[in-house]
Amino acid sequence: MTIEVWLTFLLAAIVLSVSPGAGAVNTMANTMKYGFKASLIANLGLQVGSAFNIVMVGLGLGALLAQSELAFSIIKWVGVAYLIFLGYQKFNEVSKLDLGELKAQKPEPFKLFTKSVIVNITNPKSIVFLVALLPQFMNTNESQINQIMLLGATMLVVDTVVMIGYSLLATRLAHLIKNERHVRIQNRIFGSMFMGAGSLLAVASHN
Repeated sequence: MTIEVWLTFLLAAIVLSVSPGAGAVNTMANTMKYGFKASLIANLGLQVGSAFNIVMVGLGLGALLAQSELAFSIIKWVGVAYLIFLGYQKFNEVSKLDLGELKAQKPEPFKLFTKSVIVNITNPKSIVFLVALLPQFMNTNESQINQIMLLGATMLVVDTVVMIGYSLLATRLAHLIKNERHVRIQNRIFGSMFMGAGSLLAVASHN
């Protein structure tokens, strides 16, 4: 793989990661609720989910999803249901708690991690995107595994940095949350964004 090809892929990976989606919403919501350090755990979960998708593509399952309407639909609707569930949960969260109780809450690392893993794994569009994108940058005369590892690692590093950027942005916004009404508004905004992401996924076509 030439440096020119890799740089082109790097640009595509940056554009993909910067584009707001369920991962960005998940990162900002966790940062504003639990703080920057806790968001790093969620970020790790997102990357594990992405790594799983990359491995699936590398093993050829991504091609199956791209060709099978049934397989795509099953994962698609699992993703839709999960995102809408997260949105509903977030929309109604902490509405009966006072701000002091909210601040006293501590994150559950395993729960943060697993929720973030599921957010990325249940997004079939990311798998289909990988199936469509990766072959465009791969040389059929070279090791497919090595190329998948290089491109996959590039995507993971880029997305990690971008999600940290979203976390830092969220820390700048956190000071605006001064009372219970602000907390409720924040939760409804992020809840609506999760449900919006799920709705967009629901109308996504197989092609």
